[in-house]
Amino acid sequence: MSEKKTMDYSSLKAIYINCTLKDSSKQSHTEGLMKVSMDIMKSENVSVEYLRLVDYEIAYGLMPDMKEEGKEKDDWPEIYQKVMEADIVVIGTPIWLGEKSSVASKLIERLYGMSGEMNDKGQYIYYGKVGGCVITGNEDGIKHCAMGILYALQHLGFSIPPQADCGWIGEAGPGPSYLDEESNAKNNEFTNRNTTFMTYNLLNLAYILNKENGFPAYGNSRKDWDNGNRWSFDNPEYR
Repeated sequence: MSEKKTMDYSSLKAIYINCTLKDSSKQSHTEGLMKVSMDIMKSENVSVEYLRLVDYEIAYGLMPDMKEEGKEKDDWPEIYQKVMEADIVVIGTPIWLGEKSSVASKLIERLYGMSGEMNDKGQYIYYGKVGGCVITGNEDGIKHCAMGILYALQHLGFSIPPQADCGWIGEAGPGPSYLDEESNAKNNEFTNRNTTFMTYNLLNLAYILNKENGFPAYGNSRKDWDNGNRWSFDNPEYR
């Protein structure tokens, strides 16, 4: 017997950041698969925002606003505000030479630049947020790209649920991509199942964290550590 739904996800907000190399004037196959997940969230009354990072002028660097470091323009503060307003952050990327895109690397670098900030519990700023990723491309690389992205997100403080990635790849060599009709990708059972499971795993973990007002601060507050609290850590040097 299937478990009945008891969760109301309507208070949650998700942001999907597509790290395609193409701006919004061009079709993105990664967006095609991200939309499957976004549509599930929308059907569950989740507030969903979507953007392509290349539509913005994001400077290289690790400071909160690189204009203060001499860059003429930096849209990162606007993107960061959107991330901070979201409970769920999903990074989408195509595969290039077996790796995530350079745009995805830049996004992770800019997220990293803010990771030393703290929330009102004294935890690192991304504690309580949930992360996942969507990968598309030709030949192999889904798991490799997801491994790097999900590691980076959890290292920065995001919570990662079980099976927090999904993807689609075509046959080896040049060939049809996700949105091309001849690929029949939209009917791929494995991709559709993983995309659905990923989406609900993100929702369920975000629901739990939202209900509990984030991740417990016991044992992980940088503010408390700096104030001398060591919880059960036992080291004579700290006595």
